[in-house]
Amino acid sequence: MLNKKEQRLRRARQTRVRIALQGAVRLQVHRTNLHIYANIISPDGSRVLASASTLEPEVRAQLGGHGKGGNVAAAAIIGKRIAEKARAAGIEKVAFDRSGFKYHGRVKALAEAAREGGLQF
Repeated sequence: MLNKKEQRLRRARQTRVRIALQGAVRLQVHRTNLHIYANIISPDGSRVLASASTLEPEVRAQLGGHGKGGNVAAAAIIGKRIAEKARAAGIEKVAFDRSGFKYHGRVKALAEAAREGGLQF
C-alpha cells in the first residue's frame, strides 16, 4: 500500500508524462509547510527558464519576515511574480503541473494569480 507521499508522486509522474507528450512549457509548483516554489521548465525538461519562491529576499520583505511563506497571500505573490518573469522571458502559454497536490488553497491561489498576471493555461 502506498503512503501519502508516494501517492502524490505517482500523480505527479502521470501529469508530467501527459505534459511531455504535449511538448509544452511547464509551470511546476511545489509546496511545503513553510514555503511555495514555482518554476517554468523547458519542454524537454532540461532547463529552468524562470523561477520564484518565498525564499527570495524581495518576497520575504513583502511578506513581513520569517514564517509567512506558507499561506494563500504568499502563494498569490509568487503567482504574480512567476507570471512577470515568464513574460520577461517571452513565455505566454504554459501547462500547469501541480506536482500531485490538490488544486486547492495555496496551489489554486498561485494558479489564479499567474493567470491574472498574463499566463495562459
